[in-house]
Amino acid sequence: MERGALEALAEMGFAPRRAQKALALTGNRGVEAAMDWLVAHEDDDSDDDDTDVPSRELTTGGHRGGGHRGPLSAGARPAPEEEETQRLLAAAGRERERRRRGQELARLRQRRREEEQRRAAEERRRERAEERLARQRVREKIERDKAERAQKFGTSPAPAEPPPPAPAAPSPPGKREYEQCRIQVRLPDGRALTQSFRAKEPLAAVRLYVELHRPTGTGTTGTGTTGTTGTGTTGSTSPGGPGAAEPFSLRTAFPRRLFTEEDMEKPLQELGLVPSAVLIVAKKEGT
Repeated sequence: MERGALEALAEMGFAPRRAQKALALTGNRGVEAAMDWLVAHEDDDSDDDDTDVPSRELTTGGHRGGGHRGPLSAGARPAPEEEETQRLLAAAGRERERRRRGQELARLRQRRREEEQRRAAEERRRERAEERLARQRVREKIERDKAERAQKFGTSPAPAEPPPPAPAAPSPPGKREYEQCRIQVRLPDGRALTQSFRAKEPLAAVRLYVELHRPTGTGTTGTGTTGTTGTGTTGSTSPGGPGAAEPFSLRTAFPRRLFTEEDMEKPLQELGLVPSAVLIVAKKEGT
């Protein structure tokens, strides 16, 4: 493996001795690790570069890198200045090629990082879009359930998106108008459901919320999510379906009051349940 890595680094323009040194210092982990070391240490002293230049020329050869100048006399040597110049030129060429390849490698890595960042951003946008669609489907399902329940029990469903209320007349000093109310419903088994409703919604909206989230025949409770009506996640129900739940009524403990079917059409604000109230689920009389 070391020989193949040396050949690969040599083809990239790195000096053989520096390539061998890089492989040794990186524990022979491969071409990429050695390349990283060479790029990081490209400004180090290059006294260990390959300077394999013959100390003497053949008596019948020409000068290294130059044209034929004819045979040399026995024992003649090239001029030291020319030999040093050729060596420096060769080293400079190798250094330029090494730097060029290092820059190309850095550009390739930068493009790879940018591509990975772009793909990660697209993935995040896609996930957010899927989450929005999932929430929209849940809201639509809850609205459909409300409409079916309201039609079944003879009440008109509350509008999904009512128009903004008209500006109210100035109220007397000390009296405050609430737009939201927080209702806590206590179930017969001691558990509690908490949800926020609009102050002008009818009490039937609270009853519908309890029907959707209270435990049914198997004892499995739904999970209520505190927030504006219509944004809660429908809880799991028993295999018996919606019809398996027993009819119930709503009442308050203090002041003690049992709400009738006529009260179901009245707004929460009119029933005195604003800004917050605690309702108790009781078994409907006669069932």
